Amino acid sequence: MINIQMKPKLLFSLILVPFLQQCKSEKKDNVQVAEKVVTVKEVQKPKQDLVVIKEKPAGITTPEGMVWVPGGTINQGAVPQDKMAMSHEKPAHEVTVDGFFMDATEVTNAQFAKFVQATGYKTIAERAIDWEEMKKQLPEGTPKPHDSIMQPGSLTFKKTKSPVANLYDFSQWWRWTIGANWKKPNGPKSSIKGKDDYPVVHIAYEDAQAYCEWAGRRLPTEAEWERAAKGNHTNTVYFWGDDESKLSKMANSWEGQFPTTNTKIDGYERRAPVKSYPPNDFGLYDMAGNVWEWTSDWYNTRYYQEVFEANEQIKNPKGATTPFNERDPYAKEKVMKGGSFLCNASYCASYRISSRMATSLDSSLEHLGFRTVATVDMIEKSK
Repeated sequence: MINIQMKPKLLFSLILVPFLQQCKSEKKDNVQVAEKVVTVKEVQKPKQDLVVIKEKPAGITTPEGMVWVPGGTINQGAVPQDKMAMSHEKPAHEVTVDGFFMDATEVTNAQFAKFVQATGYKTIAERAIDWEEMKKQLPEGTPKPHDSIMQPGSLTFKKTKSPVANLYDFSQWWRWTIGANWKKPNGPKSSIKGKDDYPVVHIAYEDAQAYCEWAGRRLPTEAEWERAAKGNHTNTVYFWGDDESKLSKMANSWEGQFPTTNTKIDGYERRAPVKSYPPNDFGLYDMAGNVWEWTSDWYNTRYYQEVFEANEQIKNPKGATTPFNERDPYAKEKVMKGGSFLCNASYCASYRISSRMATSLDSSLEHLGFRTVATVDMIEKSK
């Protein structure tokens, strides 16, 4: 856990303690929590035939930029052969989802710019910081940072000059950057000019929701996202199978020594334009790496275990009813999926299908974006 009394320039420790500590600390927790995870179900309750929308209904046109994800039943969570699986990805449990439409790519800078132009919307990273709201998510008595850094901004990544011995100390590569936002993703001197087809980043949950409302879409549930990512590879670690050697050809991740040297074997050091890598079976791009993607589910470290123990058929689950993080009881977080360009086997390897992380609703980062979905009912109502 980061000391919240640290230097003022590290304001990010007040905003994103829950997210930034989890990649590596969750690996550590995996050992500690493993004994609590049930691995064998009790007597299976009789299954009933569920009515599932598998194929796209006749008369429904696929919206531009989206693809149809067939409905079906999957085992949500880590597969047995996944040696990098973390405790909050276990135990795997069976879920069924109706078919739906999903954006073929992450929402791009160009798409988000159209939304902003039409609505005048300002993202959280562009707004004045509300200390009264922020401190509700912090331990009582947390001191207010100096006004000089309580200014609009977001979290950006910075490589270290030398190898890092302690990968638990994420303050070595993350920094709070005043002026960083979706239009200036690497800081006030950066720009998205000429990068219309890059995924939009520095998007907080509220920002993603606002875009969805404007576009007539919604964020995917975690179960929907995982169903979509799997494609026809229903029991593999990655969306292309179990062969990790294909990573550099299939996804934008950190190749080399994290966080010092990125060899860029995959072609990019940071974000890549959408469609830079092969799609999965359903025609979805960047379901591994590039940028993290919001889902609508609350993050609850107990949820997978509770679902598994309930031993019931689940259709179209919406995740935990309440948020809960054992490492930070003050946090109210949503689940993110897919990993990013910063994911490395030494750190979190979150380009795996079952990988899941959490971040607070008001958080925005250089490697966090989103994509949207639409159900058959949503399409029919929009006619």
